[in-house]
Amino acid sequence: MKNHRLKVMAMSAVLSTGVLTFATHAQDVDQALKAGADKVQAAQASQKRVDNIADKTYDILQDFKTVNKQIEGLKVYNAQLDRQIANQRQAMADLAESIENATLMERQIIPLTISMLDALKQFVELDLPFKREERLEAIATVRTNLDNSRFSAAEKFRQVLELYDIESQYSRTIDYYEGMVDVAGEPRQVNIFRVGRVALMYQTTDQASTAVWNSDASTWDEVNNFRSAVAKGIRIAKKQAAIDILTLPIPAPEAAQ
Repeated sequence: MKNHRLKVMAMSAVLSTGVLTFATHAQDVDQALKAGADKVQAAQASQKRVDNIADKTYDILQDFKTVNKQIEGLKVYNAQLDRQIANQRQAMADLAESIENATLMERQIIPLTISMLDALKQFVELDLPFKREERLEAIATVRTNLDNSRFSAAEKFRQVLELYDIESQYSRTIDYYEGMVDVAGEPRQVNIFRVGRVALMYQTTDQASTAVWNSDASTWDEVNNFRSAVAKGIRIAKKQAAIDILTLPIPAPEAAQ
């Protein structure tokens, strides 16, 4: 009995030792598992911070690229503005020079305009006497405008050039109009026919008298033998007949000197 009791006590001691050992190992495992879990949580937190930092870095990089593109665009735009400003400054300089030149030209235009008008008046007085009063009246009107401050120097010059243009048209056109001419000492209504500045003729409405202007004598010379040709020329000028070749009393050309 005594030996049996000793065996039981020994077995109980062994079991107690085993339980204590198992409990100790179990506690170590729990601590190891808890430590591993803490490391996993720490690793996850660290990874989350890394991901946040990576996202922020990516956003900052994209913002940097966007701002860099804007800076490049602004550089190009500023360069273009610099060129525009340079062109505007040049334009301002050119305009200032033009204004200065215009002032100088204006002082020269008025005397030139007066001289041209005087020359034109003298030319009309020496020219064939067609529409003489009308032409001299136009010159007188422009001369009056020269003293009118309402017109600029450029406008006054334009009006003189317009008179010159009108006079130049007379050299290459034919014309017909009605007027009063002394015929045999009496004023009569006649049809006046002009061929450029080559010849000026008149014919009475009854075609009884036909004459051509003699520039040398400043008189009308009877040319009744050209009655039919002058009558036809008047019809052509009136656009009542087709253009045709006419035999007219045209003075012979003078020899060049």
